[in-house]
Amino acid sequence: MTLALMGFATVATFIILIMTKRLSAVVALIAVPIIFGLFVQGDGNLGEMVVSGILQVAPIALLLAFAILFFGIMMDAGLFDPLVKRILHLVGNDPLRISVGTATLSSIVSVDGDGTTTALIVITALLPVYRAIGMNPLILATLLGLSNAVMNLVPWGGPSARAAAALNLDLVSDLFIPLLPAMCLGLVATFSLAWYLGLSERKRLEWKPADMQGGAAVSMASPPERRPHLFWPNLLLTLGLMAGMFSGLAPLPVLMMGAFAIAVSINYPNLKAQRDRIDAHSMNVVMVVALIFAAGSLTGIMEGTGMLNAMAQALIAGIPNAMGPYLAPVTALLSLPLTFLMSNDAYYFGIVPVLAEAASAFGISAEVIGRASMMGQPVHQLSPLLAPVYLACAMLEVEVADVQRFALKYAAMISFILFIGAVASGAIPFITR
Repeated sequence: MTLALMGFATVATFIILIMTKRLSAVVALIAVPIIFGLFVQGDGNLGEMVVSGILQVAPIALLLAFAILFFGIMMDAGLFDPLVKRILHLVGNDPLRISVGTATLSSIVSVDGDGTTTALIVITALLPVYRAIGMNPLILATLLGLSNAVMNLVPWGGPSARAAAALNLDLVSDLFIPLLPAMCLGLVATFSLAWYLGLSERKRLEWKPADMQGGAAVSMASPPERRPHLFWPNLLLTLGLMAGMFSGLAPLPVLMMGAFAIAVSINYPNLKAQRDRIDAHSMNVVMVVALIFAAGSLTGIMEGTGMLNAMAQALIAGIPNAMGPYLAPVTALLSLPLTFLMSNDAYYFGIVPVLAEAASAFGISAEVIGRASMMGQPVHQLSPLLAPVYLACAMLEVEVADVQRFALKYAAMISFILFIGAVASGAIPFITR
């Protein structure tokens, strides 16, 4: 019981420190478990535990580092520019087309797993269109967030990476591929919502098909790093990377490293240009890799000292036997309020490992809990703790509270649909016998 109390105190301290912004997530992940670990007798010394935890997450850190660089290079080279221009040309002044185009563009740009980049590109491209015809900018914020939330379940997205690091899972085989049907259903639901909101705006604005005007409302900038003449090689390289990922041709970190090396070489053969492109994305790489290694340190200490197991045993003792087989859907349900009220770091590194350890006593695997823990991501996109929310609201000149009031019901609906898709496809069993 003492060990369990120490574990819960470690998690509570970590969560409080990052939620109150006393410490950054990286510092709290490193410092808090070390301090508490000094008072706990484990099977080995703390140094060995930290190294063991870091070695477990090293492949994930490697994958994310080169995924950020690869997709950053693709964005810089303008791989998605033709599609963006085409979308802008097609939407015209039709609220329905603009709404669906918002979901389409947001989904495409979100493939790099970065919410800030998605907000910058989508809002810059589409906000003038919304303003020109008087559409509600809250629709843009809603569709942007929901599309990004569903697409963020890709292996290099924040939720997947954190769940894999916290539970020592394989990003592709354990999390991403089993959730693909649910992701597809979530995208269908998001596009259906875009259709509904577009029809509502048509009615509100009294728009009729006779009012249709074609052509893009804005022109896209073409910065010097763009490489439009290399569109086809970049597209083939990206498709080849995806094919290699799904076929298991090689470990995903290796595929991502190779794809990055090819991408930066063909797009920016000049060494100075290569350094400039890498420098442009280096801050994201450093922050993500540091976070993953710090998380490895926490999990190594929590497992090595036995605190994680003790916490799980204490939790199991408080769970009625009749509820145990339903821990997967319970985790999915809890993910909605928890990810809204907590940062992803606090949730995935503080709460999810304890739930997974407790679920194992009822025969529920860690990968199932990992998948269930991601069902609340659409709601998380509206969390007041999420930086891209403030960026999007500032660009749209709307209040965060207004976006939350407008979008929260739709976010909960998409989360529920994701869960239904995961249950129907077998990614999350409703009951484990």
